[in-house]
Amino acid sequence: MAGKPKPMSQIKQLLLLHQQGKGIKFIARSLSLSKNTVKAYLAKTALLPLSVEQLLSLADPLLEAKYHAGNPAYKDTRFDHFKEKLDYFASELKQVGVNRRLLWEEYKKEYAQGYGYSQFCFHLSQQLLARKPTMVLTHKAAEKLFIDFAGKKLSYIDKDTGEVIYCQVFAACLPYSDYSFAMAVPSQNIEDFLYALRCCLEEIGGVPKVLVPDNLKSAIVKASPYEPDVNRAMEDFANHYGAVVIPARVRKPQDKALVENGVKLIYNRVYAKLRHQQFFDLSSLNKAIKEKIREHNQTRMQKKPYCRQEKFLADEKHLLGPLPDYSFELKYYRELKVAQNNHIYLAQDKHYYSVPYTYIGLQVKVIYTRSMVHIYSKGEQIALHVRDYRMGSYTTIKEHLCSHHRHYLERSPEYYLKKAQSKSEEFYKLLEGLFQQKRYPEQLYRTCDGLLRLASRSDADSFRKACLIAIEHGNYTYRFMRNLLENNMVHDQEQIIERSLPEHTNIRGKEYYTQFLSTLN
Repeated sequence: MAGKPKPMSQIKQLLLLHQQGKGIKFIARSLSLSKNTVKAYLAKTALLPLSVEQLLSLADPLLEAKYHAGNPAYKDTRFDHFKEKLDYFASELKQVGVNRRLLWEEYKKEYAQGYGYSQFCFHLSQQLLARKPTMVLTHKAAEKLFIDFAGKKLSYIDKDTGEVIYCQVFAACLPYSDYSFAMAVPSQNIEDFLYALRCCLEEIGGVPKVLVPDNLKSAIVKASPYEPDVNRAMEDFANHYGAVVIPARVRKPQDKALVENGVKLIYNRVYAKLRHQQFFDLSSLNKAIKEKIREHNQTRMQKKPYCRQEKFLADEKHLLGPLPDYSFELKYYRELKVAQNNHIYLAQDKHYYSVPYTYIGLQVKVIYTRSMVHIYSKGEQIALHVRDYRMGSYTTIKEHLCSHHRHYLERSPEYYLKKAQSKSEEFYKLLEGLFQQKRYPEQLYRTCDGLLRLASRSDADSFRKACLIAIEHGNYTYRFMRNLLENNMVHDQEQIIERSLPEHTNIRGKEYYTQFLSTLN
């Protein structure tokens, strides 16, 4: 499979279309892929030991590892430029005296990196043969859902400031029954766009086979490094709901005539009827829109003995695919490097997430949603975290750390007291006295580490006696204990303590000092 690897969300779309029985040419045209690319991916799929359902259930990095084991080549972009000129070439060939040679010479002057003459003629012939005359489109029940944004906005008034807040109006319709849906959202950004689409599917109670947006790029007002590519987000959404995305062709209004007509009807049956009403929040505006759309769907259609809702309920709703068990969460994609402290830094939240220490210094793929953070490397998931929005904080799994770091995190007074008690009761009492000092426990951990090291290198009986001496003198420092053991002062101390004073008569009592004081007076 030569060329730049395709996003796995797009490959899932390819598999879904193939599973629905669509041909290679249809899939290639729908997904803007070459037929050879489609053939290559289908051939590779046939060789894989997994079924299509199993492949669709894999996360994108895992699926990519199945298709691309080595380094990808780069895609030739000449055909993208060539496609944009096809309408011009077709119209110019009808002019008197214009032939393919002339068109190719003009094409090369404009685009010097373009095709040679033979390739130019080949692609032009293929595209002209593939073109078909326009016809009246017929639609199957539950097959497609057309999606668009209305050109004009609705508004509500902010109760606190009196400001007029303008909203975008999302519109959709099922072309078979012409059953319509509309709602107002704050903007056309990807989150609002997919939220409105999710509400639409929940309202109609199922999922059509194909989602047909007007133009996916219209769903982004301003690009952001922290937002996913809109095409990929839309594909992830469709994969979650088990549908495929086939956008309407640019500057081809005949592809979406029904939704365009639906927007005009919304202007007449929603906008016009709400023009004298005032709303003070988005929810009340959407409640009014929903009521007017319901009336629109229940209005008898011209030259037909039924309304849109009757047609939808009778012939279409039971054919829609089931809604998934859980709602879609927008995926964000990043490639990050594992730092020396075996954490990745998610800049959007300013938060750190742990990765197994064996991946330090490597680039990993991160896919995160509103609630979870998934981390992948070389086609395997290596970490999973609940997303944490606390800025500057760390989310760490203990098993991800090396033994030294794990020990550092596990340190506590209880940890050291338990270790000391396993050595001797005297050592336990020594550390108990150490932690009773008015100092932060963290300041005493190095002392505890030193004493544990000293205990492992010393004679057990000598260390026990040294603990007793340190407790008696109230000196719990590592240096004091080391001096006792290194200078063999444990046994000397015992001799000093056991030796008693000799008996003698040179003892000055109370009477001596009383007599001495009276002489001075």
